[in-house]
Amino acid sequence: MDPMIRWAMRLAQWFRNPPSRRHAILMAVVLACCVALVLVERFIGWPAWATLGQPAPRMVR
Repeated sequence: MDPMIRWAMRLAQWFRNPPSRRHAILMAVVLACCVALVLVERFIGWPAWATLGQPAPRMVR
């Protein structure tokens, strides 16, 4: 099945039976945390304590 059709069917089901207010708030909080992490990584940089001990593999140019 085409992924777009699958997402459209899921969205239609979601509109027929919307999630509870508590579930919607939880989804919004998780989405906000993800966006905050992406913005921190993009504009400030990733902290050294959050990286693995090994350096990243070098890319061949």
